[in-house]
Amino acid sequence: MKNPAVIGGIILLVLGLIFLGVRMTPEKSSENREVTETNIPEVAQAITITPIEHATAVINIADIVVYTDPIGGGIAFSGKPSADIILLTDIHGDHFNTSTLSAVVHDKTVIIAPAQVAAQLPTTLKDKTTVLANGEKAEIKGVSIEAIPMYNIPERADEAHTKGRGNGYVLEKDGARVYVAGDTEGTSEMRALKNIHVALIPMSLPYTMSVEDASEAVLAFAPTMVYPYHFRGSTGLSDIEKFKELVKKSNSDIEVVLLDWYPVESSPAPDATTGVRVD
Repeated sequence: MKNPAVIGGIILLVLGLIFLGVRMTPEKSSENREVTETNIPEVAQAITITPIEHATAVINIADIVVYTDPIGGGIAFSGKPSADIILLTDIHGDHFNTSTLSAVVHDKTVIIAPAQVAAQLPTTLKDKTTVLANGEKAEIKGVSIEAIPMYNIPERADEAHTKGRGNGYVLEKDGARVYVAGDTEGTSEMRALKNIHVALIPMSLPYTMSVEDASEAVLAFAPTMVYPYHFRGSTGLSDIEKFKELVKKSNSDIEVVLLDWYPVESSPAPDATTGVRVD
């Protein structure tokens, strides 16, 4: 018969090793969640953002392709799916370029624009344009589109972006909601937005907001995901890493997605009417 003391010692050793193994196994931390996990609603995962440059992007929302402020010529959209809808936010040359529009508009494309932008379009493009004023809505190809005011604060006649001239937009399809802010500061209209899944937010001094102001505005309406864009100002690129840090510090549930909006640093296009650089 084996020695009971030896058997007892072996049992204690095995139990000790099991306990140690449990203690050494790391617990899964909620802080290490990835964007691809279930912390992002499925409806938000149906939205993809492909940056072109600065304020120009391709947005896929469900099965609809949206271009926002296309500039850079047709070559900038080489290999990209054709646009079902094109959003134009303002008259400035880093948002509005008729030669690029002519290159990317096809037979079934619908352009959405504020009145002052639509007035500058050639006839062939005007015929494809739906004009929206701040607060107005349209239903295009199954997408609900609402024009959101975009402007500088305080409101002055000599500001780069005056209230009523340009539009931000909220798009909604199949429950997915996307906010394209345009050139704006953290207005009361932005802060009052609800149930936004993806937001594109500018931060470029002196034209829009600082990263601090942008983070405060984003925290007010708390989108599921926020993409900094339009972050080239008069002195270079804004610190979007700092923006991410400020947002995550106050609300870790907001995913801040940093993409390469400036693959080749270059000067913005001039204003479409004056030739003056305006961001």
